[in-house]
Amino acid sequence: MSTPVPRPPADVVRRPRGRFVDWVTQLWVRATGRRVAPDAAAWLVGPVGEVDGVGDTFFEQWAADHGLTVLPADQATGLLPRFEALRSPGFDPAAVDPAIVRFYEHTAAYELRIEPRWRGPFRALGWLIARIFARRLAQLNLPLSRREVASGVRSRVVALCDGDGRRLHTGWVRTSIATGMPLFVGDYGLATIPGCDTPCVRVVFPLPHGNAIVALRPVCERGRLMLLSDGRRFGDTGFYFTVVRPQGLVARYVRTMKERLELWVDDGRVRAQHRFAVFGLVFLQLDYTIVAKDGGAAD
Repeated sequence: MSTPVPRPPADVVRRPRGRFVDWVTQLWVRATGRRVAPDAAAWLVGPVGEVDGVGDTFFEQWAADHGLTVLPADQATGLLPRFEALRSPGFDPAAVDPAIVRFYEHTAAYELRIEPRWRGPFRALGWLIARIFARRLAQLNLPLSRREVASGVRSRVVALCDGDGRRLHTGWVRTSIATGMPLFVGDYGLATIPGCDTPCVRVVFPLPHGNAIVALRPVCERGRLMLLSDGRRFGDTGFYFTVVRPQGLVARYVRTMKERLELWVDDGRVRAQHRFAVFGLVFLQLDYTIVAKDGGAAD
């Protein structure tokens, strides 16, 4: 079941266009993307960033602007309130190691340790993107070195509900303790998309005048969970850029960008490997160790 997401207010699309490089990116999406009616593609509708950036308080501000309630911080809060909601004829949630299920249902109770591994010259490209976009927007800051995350990563889960108590957004804010810079500010939930026969994990990263969306299909092998963005065309799992327009949305499917997130349990701790690839070449691998904040093992 997809989570209902409110449409951005009209004034979002009338705000200043922001920095030149952001405007050029938005022009590329508008020129090469597909125009979509939000009511016909709810899986492409999500939180939209301000022109001057995103930052670690984005979800509190989004709640204030949209009449939503921020639930009190609770270590029981998870990215997926019910992992069982991923069930489909092709995916059995009960086959996934229970420690992984607990992580997704109680994410706030865990802390993260990350080790980035850039491949060859791609690190220079990551540095360039960081200088032009990520650092300024305080969003999608892929760590460039181990030093940036050596002190650990602060993980915060923010749940937003409407007046009827329905959770509309689950924000996951991950911040480098060493630099104080947000690494990822994402809205997590489930969505049903046209090209996939199972509910997908959907992550929305707010950006100026739009967002970046990743839809990942779940696969289980021997207790391990894999989330894959392996689609081939618009409507499949994968990576999308969207721009909000007065007439609706414009969405660009980036077929060459792929992600593979694999989680398993080793010695009572959940570990994960997140690979990013473009044109079939892996350019970055993030290795995660996921540890319960009380110091105990994941099980």
